[in-house]
Amino acid sequence: MFRHISKIKTIVLPEEYNKCVDKHADGLYRFALKIMNETDMAKDIVQESFEKLWINRKAIETSKAKSYLFTIAYHLMIDKKRKYKLLDKYMETACDTVHSEQYSDLNELLHRAAERLPDIQRSVLLLRDYEGYSYEEIERITGLSLSQVKVYIHRARLQMKQYIGRIDNVI
Repeated sequence: MFRHISKIKTIVLPEEYNKCVDKHADGLYRFALKIMNETDMAKDIVQESFEKLWINRKAIETSKAKSYLFTIAYHLMIDKKRKYKLLDKYMETACDTVHSEQYSDLNELLHRAAERLPDIQRSVLLLRDYEGYSYEEIERITGLSLSQVKVYIHRARLQMKQYIGRIDNVI
């Protein structure tokens, strides 16, 4: 007896690829920009990610394109950070400082707090809280273990809480 083999829908046609670009480009750019803090680098990462998607389009399932793009972008960002030595110097000083200034713009305050996080913590926090990925998806994207993902997210949230300080400073 022959088994029924279902066809997996992959990104073969240019129209399918263009739909994928329209659907995921903005979110991928926001993610890259928050990590890299430089618009040109973020644009390059998005471009390279979509280029790799195009090259591998026949092997990538349409339903997994977003996860594939974020995985590629994440690894490109790590490579670029290492290459240009743009690693944060936060670990040396930020743990000893407590934020005491008052900000009326909560979004600006959160952005500044996220900028101070180490790259790995900022990456997993953004994937979880901004992009809505589950812990398991973040594990697959980053290559970290599930427990490492949870620890990094927990530590990132604690450091952001410490940076922001009391709720009175936010209001």
